[in-house]
Amino acid sequence: QVQLVDSGGGLVQAGGSLRLSCAASGRTFGTYGGGWFRQAPGKERECVAGIRGSSNSIDDADSVKGRCTIPRDNAKNTVYLQMNSLHPEDTAVYYCAAAVSGYYSKASRWYRNWGQGTQVTVSS
Repeated sequence: QVQLVDSGGGLVQAGGSLRLSCAASGRTFGTYGGGWFRQAPGKERECVAGIRGSSNSIDDADSVKGRCTIPRDNAKNTVYLQMNSLHPEDTAVYYCAAAVSGYYSKASRWYRNWGQGTQVTVSS
């Protein structure tokens, strides 16, 4: 079982950038797939981007297309969500999710391992 801790959220101005962290313990993160999700008030949890294990290529949602990357630091067993050109519509609680294999899914029901979430608020 892997434990995930999300951090790095806060208040950001529109047009700015954020970098969220997801620190893993209990299992090496590097070769496993996963994703970043977000949930705004009154909305369903949606996938921001998914990534396969041992890959730097992401599958990002249309709503964030071209604005995010998921860097990894294997030495720290941490993955990040780097997102640029933020919009007020990006305001949500952001969660990381870890797969049990090298694959990923953009469906939240596919994951059992979740971080606790970190709030991101983008002001206009």
